[in-house]
Amino acid sequence: MAFDIDMIKGVYTKMAERVDKAREIVGKPLTLSEKILYSHLWDGNPTKAFTRGKDYVDFAPDRIACQDATAQMALLQFMQAGKSKVAVPTTVHCDHLIQAKEGAETDLKHANNVSSEVFNFLESVSNKYGIGFWKPGAGIIHQVVLENYAFPGGMMIGTDSHTVNAGGLGMVAIGVGGADAVDVMAGMAWELKFPKLIGVRLTGKLSGWTAPKDVILKVAEILTVKGGTGAIVEYFGPGATAMSCTGKGTICNMGAEIGATTSTFGYDESMERYLRATDRADVADAANAVKEHLTADAEVYANPENYFDQVIDINLSELGPLLNGPFTPDLSTNVGSEMTDKAKANDWPITVEWGLIGSCTNSSYEDLSRASSIAQQALDKGLKMKSELGINPGSEQVRYTAERDGILEVFENLDAKIFTNACGPCIGQWARYSDPKNAPKNSIVHSFNRNFAKRADGNPNTHAFVASPEITAAIAIAGRLDFNPLKDKLINENGEEVMFDEPTGWELPPKGFDVKDNGYLAPEADGSHVQVSVKDDSERLQLLTPFEPIGNSITGAKLLIKAFGKCTTDHISMAGPWLRFRGHLDNIANNTLIGAVNAFNKKTNFVKNQLTGDYGGVPDVQREYKKAGIKTIVVGDHNYGEGSSREHAAMQPRHLGVAAVIVKSFARIHETNLKKQGMLGLTFANESDYDLIKEDDTFNFIDLNEFAPGKQLTLEAVHADGSKDIIKLNHTYNDAQIEWYNYGSALNLIKKQNA
Repeated sequence: MAFDIDMIKGVYTKMAERVDKAREIVGKPLTLSEKILYSHLWDGNPTKAFTRGKDYVDFAPDRIACQDATAQMALLQFMQAGKSKVAVPTTVHCDHLIQAKEGAETDLKHANNVSSEVFNFLESVSNKYGIGFWKPGAGIIHQVVLENYAFPGGMMIGTDSHTVNAGGLGMVAIGVGGADAVDVMAGMAWELKFPKLIGVRLTGKLSGWTAPKDVILKVAEILTVKGGTGAIVEYFGPGATAMSCTGKGTICNMGAEIGATTSTFGYDESMERYLRATDRADVADAANAVKEHLTADAEVYANPENYFDQVIDINLSELGPLLNGPFTPDLSTNVGSEMTDKAKANDWPITVEWGLIGSCTNSSYEDLSRASSIAQQALDKGLKMKSELGINPGSEQVRYTAERDGILEVFENLDAKIFTNACGPCIGQWARYSDPKNAPKNSIVHSFNRNFAKRADGNPNTHAFVASPEITAAIAIAGRLDFNPLKDKLINENGEEVMFDEPTGWELPPKGFDVKDNGYLAPEADGSHVQVSVKDDSERLQLLTPFEPIGNSITGAKLLIKAFGKCTTDHISMAGPWLRFRGHLDNIANNTLIGAVNAFNKKTNFVKNQLTGDYGGVPDVQREYKKAGIKTIVVGDHNYGEGSSREHAAMQPRHLGVAAVIVKSFARIHETNLKKQGMLGLTFANESDYDLIKEDDTFNFIDLNEFAPGKQLTLEAVHADGSKDIIKLNHTYNDAQIEWYNYGSALNLIKKQNA
């Protein structure tokens, strides 16, 4: 029986009328993405056709999911909203605060000890406000959502960028900052710029060593890390329908790495099989009754060029296994000789020290079974592991079933470490080194989604490459980055040459899924009596104080940092050991922008303090400016804020006194997060004006009192020698977002409306 089945049936009851109305208004056949968007309008039935990439639209998502690292700040904000219960079904999943080190049992026990204060806070807030709570060890949020909550044709938002994983079950699932989630929890509309549409036509069929992972690795190569920005990617074609549901989830999951708003697939038989296998026959039956509305109109897929803004063709029969990296998920290389050449040319370490399988991207039963088929071959053929191997199952249901079926035993026979059902190394929660900053240069291969510098283990010298689970397993056994399991032989312990056979596996467990305790705690029907307490001297949690409006007169502002090159949310607000402070704004603010590269000296966490002329850490210098009552500005490059949805990357600079972030271009979620926190997120009208910014600059906004939609703002940059440059700035604020700015934050406005 599914969670919230009445809600799901309600969505389907309204869908036919709304889709028909949308088709009439738009005047042409509809993509799946359009059907879901138009059937989730806040105002109900569609009344106008929206312009892609231009119109801001209010939506009514069906549900919300939060992981423990971001849920802390989201729930701290919701506690200020004046509501007694969440307005839509909401869940909290404890998966980020569990470090991988010794193995599942020891690591989970350690996490429960060191983070009990946070887990207890999240559990009590969930119980009080009607939120479903998934305990530590229950699983990774996105795998748990796919198994329990995702449904075809639905819309959900989540406080994690990989919420998009649920597109594997035909949803429009979108990663957001906590403030966006708070809006919906409080019963308000959720705003999104109507996305553009990218269609990916999959022909042929996956076979041999090629996996769904290779599809998104290829798409990342084609579109790069910003090519999907502002768009929904919709996959279709015979190659799509032939793919498993969890394979579709893998592809959608890594859509976050191309900047896409989300990715999705039309409802098909693989989704129905998955729903029934995960005890949701009632959802499958309900979906079957409206299935014509759960995929695009036939004309769309027959002639996609007429309906999508961009169409990409990939023949799966011609696609081979890929390795993407290092340091960026869109640098794609074919396994084997091409990797040999690239590694030599770029001085990438050929020896692979670790292979890691799991995370929210590739931790399904199918993924583990295919990787275990390679591991079993190593045992059968007398091969010894040349690298270390780590496994993170996606959920307790997957782990329990995989253990029952002997899959985990195969990995253990190769001395692999089975980590907790949690994110672990994927998000920097990996205790690999005692001193990560001074750790050696090395290569690892993993089936995760991101591979930014220092992402997995805190070591800037770790070269991380992204691959499918089966390729990860093969390369870990071989111990070489340039190993090609399709062609290369290995020498076994008897001195014999052996080759791997193609991987095999099961789409779904032959004996069905099973689990003893899935880790779910339902909230009380009436949680009004539940007390939520936060200690005044807590290092982990801090009740929020509303932000004061920045105002329409910014003069004498100083430059905090001019960031050079890639500046992701990991650079702005690191994860890893800093995750412990995600519920304490002032403490976590001490990592603000410490990973960003200063354009003037190419160093990290080393910027000029214009008050003293000395250099210091970014948060330290910023606190000096705040103490002196001086506003500051951050300047950045392209795709600023790519990566995680963590709103801390906006809240921390805001808390410390940064007034504006001015860049060449933004990643979608981060730009929205800045707006939600009452800051100015602006772009250079002329990108070359980035070069005009000097280290000792002081800034004056000339016409901020005329802040209005579609109207450029004018910045005066005053240089140390007294010369000036006038810089024109663009923005995407609409009237409602300018109101957030004027009130100091979107939350301030919500509180006023609920007062």
